Amino acid sequence: MRKENAISRRDFLRTAVAFAAGTPYVVAHAAEQAAPSDRIVMGIIGPGIQGQHLLRSFMGFRDTQFVAVAEVSSVRRQNARDLMEKRYAEEKKSGAYKGCEMYGDFRQLLARKDIDAVIIAVPDHWHAISAITAAKEGKDVYCEKPLCLTIREARAMVNAVRKYKRIFQTGSQQRSESNFRLACELVRSGRIGKVVQVNVGVGGPSGDCNLPEEPIPPELDWNLWLGPAPYRGYNKEICPPGLYDFYPNWRNYKDYSGGMMTDWGAHHFDIAQWGLGMDNSGPVEIIPPDTQKRTPLTYKYANSVVMYHGGANGILFTGDKGKIEVNRGYFKADPESIGKEPLGPNDVHLYDSNNHYRNFLDCIRSRKLPICDVEVGCRSVTVCHLGNLAWWNKRHLRWDPVNERFIGDPDANNWLDRAKRAPWKMPEI
Repeated sequence: MRKENAISRRDFLRTAVAFAAGTPYVVAHAAEQAAPSDRIVMGIIGPGIQGQHLLRSFMGFRDTQFVAVAEVSSVRRQNARDLMEKRYAEEKKSGAYKGCEMYGDFRQLLARKDIDAVIIAVPDHWHAISAITAAKEGKDVYCEKPLCLTIREARAMVNAVRKYKRIFQTGSQQRSESNFRLACELVRSGRIGKVVQVNVGVGGPSGDCNLPEEPIPPELDWNLWLGPAPYRGYNKEICPPGLYDFYPNWRNYKDYSGGMMTDWGAHHFDIAQWGLGMDNSGPVEIIPPDTQKRTPLTYKYANSVVMYHGGANGILFTGDKGKIEVNRGYFKADPESIGKEPLGPNDVHLYDSNNHYRNFLDCIRSRKLPICDVEVGCRSVTVCHLGNLAWWNKRHLRWDPVNERFIGDPDANNWLDRAKRAPWKMPEI
């Protein structure tokens, strides 16, 4: 796709992918294949379990064309190329197609001038470096959630996306699901009155890794998988061999992730922020859990709203006139009438997206902000990281969401980022 023509074709071909068992590329609405010159040329970095799902989803749209994969495992790298070439062979009378390149290093993929956009589906500790590099190379980015590993990385990603004028979609796809949007619209329209409390049901933080060292699989570049993380010996629990013999558990360990606080928190805290109208702000006080007093991790906002970790099926908004609880496939209003009366023209109507992937592609063409722009991802992951920092360090923290610094706590401000293993460092913006 030639980027100078992107805006004039912003309404071109709005199709959605539908999956059927054993039929990964079923297109929901029949349409002619976009001409090669009008396709969004894409690559993927990290086609693991989630990466393969994203690859299949984006290939289901007729106006995309994948040309490259970067992956540290030669087995997963080859598998991704096979998926691509099988997909595009279906369009050829010959039934054969070759044209997807493989790279062991993501920087080789990003250096290609013909690629418009990339999917980043690597572990969390790689998000910031790869996404900032992509922005500098002129690529639009779909980056899996959580946005990154530290609070300062998050702000650096926003700065890079803005400087290089890129479209960036954070993979917190609950924003593109109607029940979450409805819940937030009702809350922000005052249906439950003044919001006094929010409960967010996610798991806890990650911890230290003491797994024993095992032989490195021959197909894996383990040193590159670790990248900026501290060096440690390989263990299959962190990065299973092959096409994944089982689900990887790197999210359990601090060096690579913030645990379920950032994994599911990037979904549920994100919706809490949306419902509170805090997409450009956040809490001002974070209180760690106290097992003796049996008090949960607690956030306080400047508007007096208190948010608790736990106590909800997803996200529970409590106001002085009612409650709304929402999760995937679940919506409950108390009283029920809160959710039954349609929203009127004077109520709050939020960004309407019914497909997170299609929204990203449409915004590549229109150059409008997607529903989960990098700033949204930054603010939501910051809430997750703030909770982890209070939890890990058993520290009552006061936070300035404007300047993104802790108030009166120089030691805590040292926790905003982490050292990176040489030679890796954050790209200059």
